Amino acid sequence: MLETLKDKIDHRNARVAIIGLGYVGFPVAVAFSENQFPVTGLDVSTSKVKHLNAGRSDVADIKDERLHAALSSGFLSITSQYEALAESDVIIICVPTPLSKTKDPDMTFIVAAVEGLKPHLRKDQLVILESTTYPGTTDELILPILHDTGLVVGQDFSLAFSPERIDPGNKEYTFETIPKIVGGITPLCTELAVHLYQQIVTRVIPVSTTRTAEMVKILENTFRSVNIGLVNEIALICDKLEINVWETIEAASSKPFGFLPFFPGPGLGGHCIPIDPHYLSWKLKTLDYPARFISLASEINANMPYYVVSKILDTLNQDQKSANGSRILILGVAYKPDINDERESPAFDVIELLENKMATVDYHDPFIPEITISNKQVSSITLTDEALAAYDCVTIITDHSTYDIAYIVNHSQRVVDTRNATKGLDNSHGKIIKL
Repeated sequence: MLETLKDKIDHRNARVAIIGLGYVGFPVAVAFSENQFPVTGLDVSTSKVKHLNAGRSDVADIKDERLHAALSSGFLSITSQYEALAESDVIIICVPTPLSKTKDPDMTFIVAAVEGLKPHLRKDQLVILESTTYPGTTDELILPILHDTGLVVGQDFSLAFSPERIDPGNKEYTFETIPKIVGGITPLCTELAVHLYQQIVTRVIPVSTTRTAEMVKILENTFRSVNIGLVNEIALICDKLEINVWETIEAASSKPFGFLPFFPGPGLGGHCIPIDPHYLSWKLKTLDYPARFISLASEINANMPYYVVSKILDTLNQDQKSANGSRILILGVAYKPDINDERESPAFDVIELLENKMATVDYHDPFIPEITISNKQVSSITLTDEALAAYDCVTIITDHSTYDIAYIVNHSQRVVDTRNATKGLDNSHGKIIKL
């Protein structure tokens, strides 16, 4: 099995199937096809498949031209039919792993993907999970389902986990240049998965088990969550002590060792940091161990939208205005600058909290023309001198590089800045209120 599949990989004859064509799976599918592997992209959304086959990308990192070139090359095909997996030598699962309302991992998409590929599992195939999940998912959840086929892992087929590390909007670090972690159920599984990724990824790092590989991803994002929680609490402390938190962090960053700068903000967003640490918390609850650092950081980060709203209300009070009837503009609803990804963005919490206070809230985002708030569609406004001046408070949630911050401040009545976007601007007029 090893030599047969390795030979196919070496000669680019191994057909690679990607299940899930979202922010992770779609770039992976395009990357393999650009390296002249025959690729089948599979997504259960027929509408997504239709517009991708029409050459329309919904992932900012993959432009329409790049998708069109991949389709035209003949190396990429896109379907919604699991039957296409029967011809595949490698199957990579890149489906969502959201949280339930109780903050428990929702394994629905992973189970559906594995059940979908199960009838098409055959000898000499390699199955890899890239979806972020709790340690133990690959061997406890996926492996038993695949073993129901009668095929034996490490003998008939291979199974591995390799955590996705896609960073949307990052032009420097792409799928091909970010080091890849790989852990297999058996040493043979690891060897095959490593060999596959080595064809297109600059550096591949094998680890001893699938659980280790799963834990690597959780550690990376828990590290960020906890440190952001710490600096968010420092921001609250600095506010009470009337100290500029941004100046404090900048000065501390001058230390060449022992300090790594993190920055406060209106809350966590994206598909990883607000969600992934909860996978570990959930797993540890089953072992009767409370993950206290993770829980505390999550609590602090989740409260930041409330703190931002309190800043806005204080700003209105200074002008003898109440939230009821005030007009507030939110700048940026993407979870980070210069992307069109709104998942878990704290902007939505801020907007809903303000609307609950009876404020009239609009938004502007050059990357996201429409959003859904309280089951209603809302469109991004056009930024003009008159529009900015009409709002009682403009709040910067996402500091897109396209924003002319000086222009915005100049034409606004008040600006609440949650990202230090106004750094260096004159504030003798007192318009700017920072986090």
